Amino acid sequence: MKTTGPEGLRWYAVQCKSGESFRAAEHLTHQGYTVFHPVMQREKRQRGKTGQVLEPLFPWYLFIRMNPLQDNWAPVRSTRGVIKLLAFGREPVPVPDALIDTLRQQVSDQAMVSQEPRFQAGERIEITDGPFKALEGLFVHGKEDERVVVLLNILQQEHRITLQSSQIQGSTKP
Repeated sequence: MKTTGPEGLRWYAVQCKSGESFRAAEHLTHQGYTVFHPVMQREKRQRGKTGQVLEPLFPWYLFIRMNPLQDNWAPVRSTRGVIKLLAFGREPVPVPDALIDTLRQQVSDQAMVSQEPRFQAGERIEITDGPFKALEGLFVHGKEDERVVVLLNILQQEHRITLQSSQIQGSTKP
């Protein structure tokens, strides 16, 4: 498997401190390194609210591109948020370019999927959470990862209600 890129550049896995992979990626980038920190959007519930957050695909790891013959390893090891470069013995182990390319493709595919709207205006939906749970209505508008507006028929009157997109799903009833 090919591990050497142009000008002898190779990818290496960097182990980060817990919860500090974003910090490590930022500091390594400021030092001039090429960094690949695969992240994905996930739905997360905090303080009773559900929303979309960016989380690392590998919470403790990121990838850095370096020339092992020209670049100095010491600045990487001493970067805030970094624990070490993954190595067998004393030698950091290169990550195959094909693996990085595959990860990049999967992360970009996931990002494209999350941007597509789940519902079209007028589509029947069911509310899955909150005070209107189990009620059906019509999707009016909204974005996948934000608030949405739905139309509910309550006591023979139509009401526009704003909800988190995570609180609705497609209706299973005809």
